Order: sequence, then C-alpha cells, then structure tokens
Amino acid sequence: MRRLNPDKLLLSKWTAVKPQNRERHFMVTTLLRDEANRITGCVLQAVISGNDYPIDWRELKNSGVWLQGWK
Repeated sequence: MRRLNPDKLLLSKWTAVKPQNRERHFMVTTLLRDEANRITGCVLQAVISGNDYPIDWRELKNSGVWLQGWK
C-alpha cells in the first residue's frame, strides 16, 4: 500500500487497473469531509463519460486497483 496525503488529493489523476465500462482514467473532483473537517472520502470523475463515483479515499492506496497518474 502506498502512502497518500489526503489534503493533496483534490484534482489528482488516477488510472483504474481493471477498467469497467471503458472508464479507465479518473480525476478527484471533490473531497468529502465529516463534522470535524477530516477527509472521509472523495469523488472520482471519469474522464471519458463524466460519471461521478464517491469512494473512501483510502481505496486509492491499493495499487492492485488504482495507479496514480494517467497510464
């Protein structure tokens, strides 16, 4: 698992290791925060379709699922 700084996730780019529905490249467009202003999740937007997918930001640490940058 890679180390990530959740405060630097906004507008970062990600590549899905196993694309579904031809959606491979994503960008973090929104950070989701709790009442204490801690980051709890983020919204990934698919580059091709523009679909939004809310996920727990910690899922991006899994290099078997996500690669940082557009590959």
